[in-house]
Order: sequence, then structure tokens, then C-alpha cells
Amino acid sequence: MNRLRTYLSFVRFSHSVFALPFALTGALLALHRNASWTTSYVASRVLWVVVAMVAARSAAMGFNRLVDAGHDALNPRTAGRELPRGAMTRREAIVFVTVSSLVFVAAAWALGPVCFVLSPVALAIVFWYSLAKRFTTYTQLFLGLAMAVAPVGGWLAAGGRIGDAQPWLLGAAIGTWVGGFDVLYACQDLEFDRAHGLWSIPVTFGVRRALVISRAMHVVTVLCLAALGVVADLGPLYLAGVAAVALLLAYEQSLVSERDLSQVKRAFDLNGYVGILYFAATALAIYVR
Repeated sequence: MNRLRTYLSFVRFSHSVFALPFALTGALLALHRNASWTTSYVASRVLWVVVAMVAARSAAMGFNRLVDAGHDALNPRTAGRELPRGAMTRREAIVFVTVSSLVFVAAAWALGPVCFVLSPVALAIVFWYSLAKRFTTYTQLFLGLAMAVAPVGGWLAAGGRIGDAQPWLLGAAIGTWVGGFDVLYACQDLEFDRAHGLWSIPVTFGVRRALVISRAMHVVTVLCLAALGVVADLGPLYLAGVAAVALLLAYEQSLVSERDLSQVKRAFDLNGYVGILYFAATALAIYVR
């Protein structure tokens, strides 16, 4: 049991709630457009979408911990993570990432040929984020891109067409949402990153401008979600849910200022409610109508 807790902590398993609701929303919207599905078909799609999402995120987080282990050991904020403190060996981490990646590919195969063919591309995107901070200012945008894959994948897994606007609006929404809160999170490592030659939006632009960028990204998030409601004709109940998400993001942003970064962790944790709230609002908008 202790070993299981170590592995779950290693990949911050509880943070799966960030992307998973959006992947399920993508699948839900695709199913809503196609009324010819059966209960068993829906159950199968949902099961494999969940397996794929958890496996992909676990592989990505494990890879991130592997490549960042040296820097994590030097940063007081991250020195207590599993690899720096010796709670897990590098070999264990490599095996974990490999197995998680294979499970993801297997789940993609179960979801259909399009998902299977695109699965290596998805892994490449989520792995690249862990390396991006060594090469580019726009590290947080790459995390947003990695997370934007989730709703598009959910849409395709449920039989949606890649040319429709809905998954791309949802992908843009989750990408800017995640990128926006990761900018906030990166502000607390500004001095460490500068001292060790790592790049981020706060490193390049400073905290004040980084906060402006984060807030602008969250405005785009809300606009994309609202536009999706219009395109998919989801009605006023959906727009009420989007308004609730907007209020939650506004509160999150209010917790962080240039002079006070002490509430960054609290602001970050609020994001666990955003996806759940949005998925619930979308499901209600579809099925209550």
C-alpha cells in the first residue's frame, strides 16, 4: 500500500481531474451529435477514454519527473519529490513511464484506427513539454497544447469528425486555461529558473507582465467556451455553467498579485473544480433539454 501511494504521488494522480472532464466532454459532445449509439457503446467509449487519459497523463508526468530530477533536487520547493529524496529509483520511474505509454497506445487502439495512428503524436507532444523549458520562453503554451489534445481525442474516440469546430474550440479553451494557470504556477520559481538557465513566460517577461498574460489567456478560455455553446446550440443552461467557470477563474486570478505570490498553490488547486463544473454544466445542458 505504501508503494502504491508513492507511485500515485509520483505522478500527482489527483491532478488527473484537470484534463479528464474535458476529454469526457469532447466525447459527450460527439455522442450528442450522433444519436445512433447504444448503452454498451457509450460505456466502452467512456472506459477507454478514461484509461487513455490517465495513462497518457501518468506517462507525461513520470517523464517530467525523470528529466527534471536534477533540477528538482536543487530547488527547495521540489526537493521532497520522490526521485530527489530517493523514495523511487530512476529505473522504477523509467519502467513506470514505459508501461504507462504502452497502456495509452493500447487504449488508443481500442478506440479506433484514427486514435491509434495519432497516439505517438500525442505522446510526443506531452513529452516535449518537459524539455521545453530548456529551449523556449513559451513553456506554458506547450503545456496548454499538450492538454488541448485531451478533448480532441475524446471527440475522435466517440466518433466525431475531425473537421468540426466543436473539438477545436474546446481544445483552445483547455489549452489557454491550463497555460494560464501554469503561468501563475511558474511565477513562484522565477529566481530559481533564472539562476539555472531555465525559460518560462515569467522569466522572460517578469511577474507583472506574466500575470497579464495569464489573465488574457483565461479570458480567451471563457470566450472559446461561450463560442462552443453557440456553435453546438447548447442553450442558456450551458452558458450559465460557463459564467460560473468565469467567476471561478476570476477568483483564482484575484488570489495572486505581483507583490504577493503566497496564494499560488491555493489558486492552482482551484483548477480541480473547473473541469468538473464545466463537464456537469455541459451534461445538464444536453440532457435536461
